[in-house]
Amino acid sequence: MIHWLRQEDGEGQFHSKFFRNDENEDELIVYANSDSPDFMECAEQCVEAFNHLSEPVICEICEKLLACAQKGGGINEEFELPALENPLDILNYCWFMVLYVDMGSKEGKIAYAVEGEGDWGENIGFVVNDGKVIYVGADYLDYMQNAQ
Repeated sequence: MIHWLRQEDGEGQFHSKFFRNDENEDELIVYANSDSPDFMECAEQCVEAFNHLSEPVICEICEKLLACAQKGGGINEEFELPALENPLDILNYCWFMVLYVDMGSKEGKIAYAVEGEGDWGENIGFVVNDGKVIYVGADYLDYMQNAQ
């Protein structure tokens, strides 16, 4: 459920069931295009889908986040990722702040981008469309079709 902070701007806050923010808390921000008459329903659908990602999808996101961290290229050149036993452990080195709703209407496929940052000093995010991971990396906003 979204707590609307500025409904006229399509900005709200919600509790994430799995991903954490930079303070290791479960509150994330959601942005939706408030010009759309369905923006509140679209945002609720995205948050619901985000909070119910399957374990295989979460693992895929984490594996791709791990690959981004291992590739390097962030501004924190001193960061060295330790060997991780489980791809989910990459979440100890990155966090997420914002979910951008990417739906044209409440009848459309549920799609969103999630924005965060890694300890290696790179903005990082992922895009999910219809329950499938479309992209993980620094250029996540390029994969939004119905951006605000």
